[in-house]
Amino acid sequence: MRYTLRQLDVFLTIARTGNLTQAASQLSMSQSAASSALKDLESQFDLQLFDRIGRKLQLNEQGKALQPKAQSLLEQALEIEHMLLNQDDAGHIAIGATLSIGNYLAVGLVAQYKTSHPHADVRLEVDNTRHIVEKVRRFELDVGLIEGEINDTELDIRPWRSDELVVFCAPDHPLAHTPTLTDTQLANAQWILRERGSGTRQAFDRAMHGLLPQLAINMELQHTEAIKRAVEAGLGVGCLSRITLIEAFQRGSLVPLDVPQRDFHRTLYQVLHKQKYQAAGLKAWLQLCDALD
Repeated sequence: MRYTLRQLDVFLTIARTGNLTQAASQLSMSQSAASSALKDLESQFDLQLFDRIGRKLQLNEQGKALQPKAQSLLEQALEIEHMLLNQDDAGHIAIGATLSIGNYLAVGLVAQYKTSHPHADVRLEVDNTRHIVEKVRRFELDVGLIEGEINDTELDIRPWRSDELVVFCAPDHPLAHTPTLTDTQLANAQWILRERGSGTRQAFDRAMHGLLPQLAINMELQHTEAIKRAVEAGLGVGCLSRITLIEAFQRGSLVPLDVPQRDFHRTLYQVLHKQKYQAAGLKAWLQLCDALD
């Protein structure tokens, strides 16, 4: 064999970081050793895998073609290593989740997963839809659980479960005792919303189609809890996933508002790279997600 797994590991780490120094640091190698590994891989096959742009190394077309195959091969090699070491049948898994899913569904799933696979190394990263999808595309995450709708030919996007957004306010807000909100009342409200790029905001904008130009958006916040606190303080009306509001509704610190003329239903998705090798850990995680009530 004219290449080594170590060379592929160096190549993939440089592809993720775009920087030789950072890649060497992550691999606990000297910069010269990492550089030699990449040069040996390229010279062995008389090809170039990166375009050099200043200090940044950017994958070229040959590099992009190699990346998913190298990633899959390296993951299979790591799975074999786990098996030979008699470790848990599920190895390292990196999961990405958007904020509502991450804080209210994924943490519980991780706890269940760790109960079944106590020796597994699990990393959960919580961010908005755009960032989670990008990291799945770059193989930095094994799987993403997202709220937003995307189209990407490189990714396998699977409907996972149904969800619903709810408009809500503080119990002493003027709209709190309104049986049904009209579009005029929606347009006159002061809104506190998630930022653009989040799945929640995407679903809200879709539900408010035709009314968006008239809405008064008072604040845009990145965190669900911050929105809830701001609405509790009487700063405006919010709209979030029902799963994030159950406890607040039970306490009475927030109250739901009825908006029957607007469709706030949506689908949550699992997203994987189409060329991602599904090791035992990833398969076990997907089965756990599919079994969630």
